[in-house]
Amino acid sequence: MKNIPSIQQSSSQPQKLAALRQAHQDWNNTPDVLTRLTRRLSTTLSLEQQLAILAEELVAIVPFTALNYRHRIGKQDFVYASGMGGPHRCEYRLGLEGVNYGTLVLQRRQRFSEQELEGVEMMLSAAICPIRNACQYVAIEQASLTDALTGIPNKRALDDALQRSSLLSERHGEPYSLVLCDLDHFKTVNDTHGHVVGDHLLQIAATEIEKSIRTSDSVYRFGGEEFAILLPHTSEQDARDVAERVREAIAAIRVDGGEKELKVTTSCGVATFLSKESPQAWLARADEALYRAKHQGRNCTRVFATIS
Repeated sequence: MKNIPSIQQSSSQPQKLAALRQAHQDWNNTPDVLTRLTRRLSTTLSLEQQLAILAEELVAIVPFTALNYRHRIGKQDFVYASGMGGPHRCEYRLGLEGVNYGTLVLQRRQRFSEQELEGVEMMLSAAICPIRNACQYVAIEQASLTDALTGIPNKRALDDALQRSSLLSERHGEPYSLVLCDLDHFKTVNDTHGHVVGDHLLQIAATEIEKSIRTSDSVYRFGGEEFAILLPHTSEQDARDVAERVREAIAAIRVDGGEKELKVTTSCGVATFLSKESPQAWLARADEALYRAKHQGRNCTRVFATIS
């Protein structure tokens, strides 16, 4: 165990602490716009909140009528828009150390002067590091909710989505449906052709499912070879139609398996959200419908019938 030498109290410590206290007060109360901007941006890692802070501080220096920001983070577009546009605009590609962190556009009716553009650039130079940190935080959050193999949302993301959808369905009285799809005899694929081929097949299946649903729908990798599809504003019959469309798309997949072409089928279970039902119960009913499909011949769709 190391001996930690005792810290001798210096006679100058009280003066240093007093100076630190004064510096902290100055930092909190400074009228300097750049210090205030960076201080406010440092209080949050929410990219949306940071852009709102930037807009508030910037408009006090350089008036504008609209601020728009766009950035592609992972597989998603992040868009922030504030105010109404105008015929004159200035556009900035935000970058730091060779990495792009989005594009910011200001608009208004009057042309921006050179002095105003210089002011905008000074404000952005103070904001870029916090914006970078917020973008990286968004990327980390996305990674924690994304399946690494297929690139689609994972079970954790599904759990969050089921919770939100349950609340929305209760609040607005709109039907929400859930489809679970399980690739039939997938273990045989891995045992016969290896996990590399199996992984490739899962990636293709995820892509085909995404092609078979609406942009408002969402697909998740629920388990090893199991996928979940969340369908907002979708009745039981419409959800069954989606499940059948997905089932046919999966059955049409062909993969080079060496000596012969590899194909696969899927079984689907459908359940529509019931009022006062928990997300877990909703998921369990879809899983029960899937169980019936698997044990009634596979390559078919079964619905957990609701009693009206």
